[in-house]
Amino acid sequence: MERTAARRRGLLYGRRAGPALSAHQTALFETLLPRLKLSPQGGAPPKLYFDPVVADVWFEIGFGAGEHLLWQAHHHADIGIIGAEAYRAGVAKLLSKISMRVGELPLTNIRIHEGDAREVIDVLPDASLGRVFILFPDPWPKKRHHKRRFIQGATLDALARVMKYGAELRFATDDPGYTEWTLECFLAHPSFEWTAMCARDWQARPRDWPPTRYEQKALHGVPVLLRFRRRG
Repeated sequence: MERTAARRRGLLYGRRAGPALSAHQTALFETLLPRLKLSPQGGAPPKLYFDPVVADVWFEIGFGAGEHLLWQAHHHADIGIIGAEAYRAGVAKLLSKISMRVGELPLTNIRIHEGDAREVIDVLPDASLGRVFILFPDPWPKKRHHKRRFIQGATLDALARVMKYGAELRFATDDPGYTEWTLECFLAHPSFEWTAMCARDWQARPRDWPPTRYEQKALHGVPVLLRFRRRG
């Protein structure tokens, strides 16, 4: 059923499983993940997905190893952070990091969806997110694979629906081709505006945007940090 639905929608990712999980990671999927698993409540505001209820909700699409998500959760205890990751190995890494910091992190403000981020977007009510992060998604550099890129007109339509007016979307990539593609998509979309005022703005890092280990590798080029605002 899941594979059929994925084919019908169009896959935006490759294989999901990755390397075999360790015994410790398998145990975390059985014990810790159920406590943090996202459970949408029939069109209710996503603030209610958290206990206690949070002041706002942010959404990270493809959180990788979870470093950025954990930083945001730790530094914004009043914000609910939803993270979606299709790769099981990434979810395992995040769970492992959380398990090592149970005494430090407020687990009440983290929710995890193991799967396609679009499944989360589909069930969120209108104007319910205060911030969205899309950091170093797969660039699918070959032209025949561009249809798999997460940034597409239809995806921006869906994000525009669930983002509040004035909400910020942060995007990062180290692939020059994906940078050009992303700017073309956002600048053509009526619901978003690019906040950059000068060239340095897409290189300067806000204090609340920590680097990750993947970013420091800069596999394809100098990372570009783009910020867009949901138009009112």
